[in-house]
Order: sequence, then structure tokens, then C-alpha cells
Amino acid sequence: MNILTDKHFELPAAQLARMIEDAYDYTLACVADLDDEQLTVPLAEIVNPFRWELGHCAFFYDIFLLRVLDATREPMLENGDNLYNSFAVDHDDRWYLDMPDRQGTLDYMERVKDAVLESLVSSQPDAKETYLHLLAVVHSDMHCEAFTYMRQTLGYAEPAFAGKRANGSGAGPLPGDVDVSGGMFELGADPKAGFTFDNEKWAHTVEVAPFKIARAAVTNAEFAAFIDDGGYLEKDLWSTQGWIWRTKSGAQQPIYWQRGDGGWLRRHFNKIVPMEPHAPAVHIAWYEAEAFCNWAHRRLPSEAEWELAASAEPSGGGINGIKRRYPWGDEDPEPELANLDRRMNGCADVASFAEGDSAFGCRQLIGNVWEWTASPFYPYPGYVIDYPYKEYSAPWFGYRKVLKGGSWGTRQRFAYNTLRNFFQPYRNDIFAGFRTCALEHS
Repeated sequence: MNILTDKHFELPAAQLARMIEDAYDYTLACVADLDDEQLTVPLAEIVNPFRWELGHCAFFYDIFLLRVLDATREPMLENGDNLYNSFAVDHDDRWYLDMPDRQGTLDYMERVKDAVLESLVSSQPDAKETYLHLLAVVHSDMHCEAFTYMRQTLGYAEPAFAGKRANGSGAGPLPGDVDVSGGMFELGADPKAGFTFDNEKWAHTVEVAPFKIARAAVTNAEFAAFIDDGGYLEKDLWSTQGWIWRTKSGAQQPIYWQRGDGGWLRRHFNKIVPMEPHAPAVHIAWYEAEAFCNWAHRRLPSEAEWELAASAEPSGGGINGIKRRYPWGDEDPEPELANLDRRMNGCADVASFAEGDSAFGCRQLIGNVWEWTASPFYPYPGYVIDYPYKEYSAPWFGYRKVLKGGSWGTRQRFAYNTLRNFFQPYRNDIFAGFRTCALEHS
């Protein structure tokens, strides 16, 4: 089945217009309080110039929506293809481009947004148009999360557009494992599930042995015990590549942690705050998660195990074949179900959001922190590049690791069970943590 031609996937023009307006307003809010100097960031691998990234978001609508729908359409910005195409402009070169200034960038964004809305006035989008609009919207959503963790990286003030800081939320820890029955499981997206990326296509049968997985993500208190026991200095706990990374980086604790007179502290944007013991450890690299697991005599879940625990339902010692879009079911995320959409300005305690539990009893599989899995990012069987954003997945297969679930900074429309995020295992700037599995099922 081709999602670009499937009738059930069509959305009303008015609904798409509301989403486009929302994504536009949200993107502007990400940087509205930053001055011109803050928009010009130091050259670093893990950030982009803010002005470039804003222009890139508008360019995406231009090239992958407007010009796909009308091949004769001229670019919305002269020379824009040479400025904002992320696969034509090398990362480090983005600091040296003759880009529009702040106001020129905002004007370009508004002109593109108005053109997209105008395209929705006179016709009802078919399945292809619906998909292209959603692709552009969620692309902006991804960059909005990047804007948020870039502010953390750069030590900027906490986002004014986010909710009240979570402060751990006071719900406490959630220790222990749940037993997850194994069986034949459909890993990946069903063609009728709605919006999907190419790397989720399509659901295919895998066999998963029974396993035990933690009810919650590893907390700050649990990770602190690993540090205090010398985990960062014990070479045997680290893989070869992990130890090389740890040695070169000099890491002896997570990147934003520091010791205070009364215990661990962490930098939250531009403030030093007390460590919340029962919130999930965040800004953790995959290498750090791997070393913790070795220390704790645990392991990371595979992508299939994570997705099974999040989406399947137990039945008679096995699984019943039903697959949920979210851990709690198929209804969209509401505020009581998951920490998403920056409703909280940070992570809640791992025992929060009990109403969002999966059928097996795992909590916060969606929201709070992205969760590393043991799985490298590879295509599913039969993978085909069959939609306009051909560079979304294919260039990254191999070395990157799969993350699942979404964080407190993820838009709720970009967080569902089959979604596959993917980053290099050394990335500790993103809102990533992890949960663990028992080494053996008993």
C-alpha cells in the first residue's frame, strides 16, 4: 500500500492549515526572546546557526511541498537552494553564507507560510498533498526540539515558551521490572496507521523471546550510584569505542552534572539547579548508557523489545496481535498521559503519568526522555526510498543508534510507538536517557 495514494489518509484543508499556522507560531516562539548576537552561535558540530535553521525550515516547505505540487513554481527566495539545502551546504560552511539578516529571514518564513496556506484555499488535498503538508509540519517540529536543546547546549535562558519547570514533579521513583511475553511481533508501521517516515515502512514479522524490562527509565539517583562507584574510570565497563570517546572527551559524569556541597547539581539551560533524584537521567550518550548497563548487570532493550513493550497487548501468555499507536492506546496524547510539547520545562519524576502506562505496565515510554535502544539504525526489509525527502534516512543507516519515544521537548504529533529517531552514540546534547532489561528472563 502506498500512503501517498491511500484515500483514508486525506485530511481536511482547514485542519492542515491550523497545523501549519501552529508549527509556524511555535517555530517563531523558539527564538523570539533571543537577541541578534545569540542567533549567531559558535561553530560546533552539534549546533547550527539559528538564522540558518530558521531559513531551512521555510525552505523545506518551499522545495518539498510547494515545488513538488507545482514543478513550474519558482523558488520563494533567490539563491535559497544554495543557502538552505542541508545536503548541498556542508555543515561548517553554514557560518559563512551570505544569508538574509534576522528580519529578512522572518520575512522569508512568512512569505512561504502564506503561500502554503494559499495553496490550501482552493482545493481539498488528496492523500499525496496531505502527506507532504504533514511531512513539512513534522520537519519543523523536529527543528523546534533542536532549537530547545541547542539553547541548553549554549547555556541560554530556559525557554520562555515552555511550561513551568518540572522540578522532578514529586511523584518519586518507579523501581522494578515487568515481564513481557514474547512471540511473533509486527515491528514497524502499519500502512493504515497514519503519518509515517520511510524508515518505519513497513510492519514485518519478527520473533521476540520473553524478556523483563524496567518499568521506568534510569533515574538520576541510579546513575549517580554508577558514577560514585567509579563507573567512568573502569575501562572494563566500556566498549572499545565507548572508552575512546570517554577518554577523548574527559567525561567523568554526564555533561551538565557537577558536584555541589550538598550533592549533585546540574545545569538547566543557564541556571545551576539541584539534581532531581527520581527524574530520568538525561543528556546521556549511548556509550554512557552501555557502560551503566554493564555495571548494573543489565542491558539495553532492542528496538523490537522496546516497541513490543510499548505497543503490544498480552494475551494468554503471549501477545494478541493488536498493536497500539501509543502505549496507552490509540487516542492522541493528552496532558495527563505524557510529558510532551514542552508543557513542563524539563523532566518529570519517572513515576509520573501513570495513566500513560503500556499494557505491560511500563511508564513514560512516550515523553519525558528519548530512550536509547541497543539497535543500530538500519532499514527494514524491503525498504524503498519512495517519498520526496530522500535524504531523511538513507544516508544515516549503519553507525547511528535507534532512540524511541520522544522527550518533554517533542511535539505530541511527532511521538508514537513506531517512530524511529537516530543519532550517533556519542551525542549527549539531545534529550536522551534510557531504560534497561534484565540479562536473562526467568
